[in-house]
Amino acid sequence: METTPDKSRKTTLGLVFLTLFIDMIGFGIVIPVLPLFAEDPTRFNATSGQLAWVVGIYSLFQFVCAPLIGKLSDHFGRKPVLAISILGTAAGFVVLGAATTVTMLLVGRIIDGISGGNISTAMACIADSTTKEQRSRSMGMVGAAFGLGFVIGPALGGWLSRFGVSVPFYFAAGLALLNAILVIARLPETLTPEVRARARENASIAEVFRGHAGTVTITLLSQLAGITGFSVMTALFAIFCARRYGYDAAHVGNVFAFVGILGALMQGGVVRRLLRRPIEKPLAIIGTAILAASMAALAILPAGNGGGALALLLLVCAGISIGNSLSTPTLNGLASRAVEPHCQGRLMGLMQSAGALGRFLGPMLGFSLVHFDPDATRYGHTAFLASAALLALDCVLLAFLRVPLPQEAQPPAAA
Repeated sequence: METTPDKSRKTTLGLVFLTLFIDMIGFGIVIPVLPLFAEDPTRFNATSGQLAWVVGIYSLFQFVCAPLIGKLSDHFGRKPVLAISILGTAAGFVVLGAATTVTMLLVGRIIDGISGGNISTAMACIADSTTKEQRSRSMGMVGAAFGLGFVIGPALGGWLSRFGVSVPFYFAAGLALLNAILVIARLPETLTPEVRARARENASIAEVFRGHAGTVTITLLSQLAGITGFSVMTALFAIFCARRYGYDAAHVGNVFAFVGILGALMQGGVVRRLLRRPIEKPLAIIGTAILAASMAALAILPAGNGGGALALLLLVCAGISIGNSLSTPTLNGLASRAVEPHCQGRLMGLMQSAGALGRFLGPMLGFSLVHFDPDATRYGHTAFLASAALLALDCVLLAFLRVPLPQEAQPPAAA
């Protein structure tokens, strides 16, 4: 029986979702573990400055390498680039698990960062397989995969850490290897030979900006401001919970699991339904505003270890999850609609690069600002207020964003 285009598209999207889901479990595993692991005085005893580099250097190298990986996927196809990058992720986790010094932690994170273009390539697979009108809704799959990864990954990482601090990293390496095998065996190539040939003829990154330079530029700046603000929170959250509430890695993982469950429900259901109408820009602004308010609330939460303190923390985390769910897939979809098919890999590489720079700047900013907190029981106060300010700036940027209309024709490529 011949496979219909619609069935083939659904199969591809399903496999990309599964690939991202497995990848995000591995990524989520280290979130509650790595900062506490590096700060442990019996092991690495990392300073605040060293913590910033251990958390952020992954994203610094991802920032440098993501556009190149996106360009390579435009030239050689999504499948081989995706498979090789995931194998690099597996190698990085092995080095982390075997680390005995802060330098080894940095090396493991660098390896993982260099190969960290798999998200942009997977998003390009989605763009290859959907129409412009469907793209924001389909990009919601990325957010749902992130959300489900945050449900399982951090909780699993916290639980596995009880069997040894290196166990979560080796488990994540095994998941990445499984992911690479799945991509090699099952994922079809989504980039047609004709589009690939056109990408080779028009290889400049500058071509991404042709026709809709303003839209692409503002979305990249918005990505940078939003991710920087959000990453201040993710970098400090494990230590924030340890200092203010006395939580260990397992408890932090449970809080992240709550955030992930809510995010998956939002992006996999609510956001996809909302995006049946062309309201990406209002949703992005509303989501970012909710994020900004939630970060400000996080800064002023009282310390404690009772049920009331936990209820307040979960309420603020719900705001963070809802805000992120509304803003992330809409921004990616808006950017994707502004360029031609043969530029999708480079555009998603630039979006990931902007996000990676934000995930590097966030920890650097956050860990530098904790020294200005009023006292030890208010750890993160100054950093979270700075995060709220960055997200407010992001709202202003989004207000100036021009949304490409579905019927707008793309300019022809240069001869």
